[in-house]
Amino acid sequence: MDLKQLRYFVAVAEELHFGRAAQRLFISQPALSFDIRKFEERLGVQLLARTNKNVALTNAGQVLLDEARKLLQQAAEVERLTQRSAHGLKGRLRIGFVNSMLYRGLPRAVERFEADHPAVEIILREMNTSEQVQGILRQQIDLGCAYWGTFPAEVVSTPLFSEPFVACLPVAHKLARRKRLGLEALAQEPFILFPRTVSPHYHDLIIAQCVDAGFSPVIRHEARLWQTVVTMVGFGMGVALVPKTLRHAGDSRVSFVPLTGARKESPVLSLRRAGDVEPVASRFLDYLEVATREDEKRQPVRSTR
Repeated sequence: MDLKQLRYFVAVAEELHFGRAAQRLFISQPALSFDIRKFEERLGVQLLARTNKNVALTNAGQVLLDEARKLLQQAAEVERLTQRSAHGLKGRLRIGFVNSMLYRGLPRAVERFEADHPAVEIILREMNTSEQVQGILRQQIDLGCAYWGTFPAEVVSTPLFSEPFVACLPVAHKLARRKRLGLEALAQEPFILFPRTVSPHYHDLIIAQCVDAGFSPVIRHEARLWQTVVTMVGFGMGVALVPKTLRHAGDSRVSFVPLTGARKESPVLSLRRAGDVEPVASRFLDYLEVATREDEKRQPVRSTR
């Protein structure tokens, strides 16, 4: 059926007056009457009973009115979804993320994005940086939120934010209540750090900071995830340098103390497949950038205690 003729019919059926229906449709009354007559001829049934004083629906017209409303609603939905899809506002967005993104705006960004774009399904997958790279290469995720790493040419990285390192100490440590401390104060402490095989960038970055402070750290224990590092510090197994975001981890057994003179920072990057032009990921990154800035201002740099 012609959607225009259905709209014309619904307008007349709801107004039960050709003049008012014509005004509603912004067309002339003769043109509307002509189109309705042609519509009835095409269907081979009378839809409207007309007299000089009024217009009424026939039984066939009443049946068609109910169905026409449904068809027009469905047509409008199809048009809306098609337009949203063309602008990247419909479909599925699979996001890989490192744990610390839970404290840097990711949940807030997802909540807001889904509220504004209900036709987009967001799927979150916690993955370390190397897993995210493989996930993008294998098209298992569409977007990554990862730490620095070595990326193949097929993966494009863009900085999301960068943050300083802080000292992570057991809450009972003698330096835990300091407002700030120099890294050299930890020269004799046992450190907890990533194995270089797991994260050469962060391993070397933390070692370099210690060397800049005049000492080579004694690495007592190794862990594969930042969250594990914080947990081990909480058990009193050593100290660590961690990105400032980890202060939101909520572990009451640790204290996070800012460092004086620290220059090296921890970058967090978005990862996408080279040549990917899907706008839904770009739109989500806009939301994420706003949320990360808000979360940065939400709490002070001091510890989670």
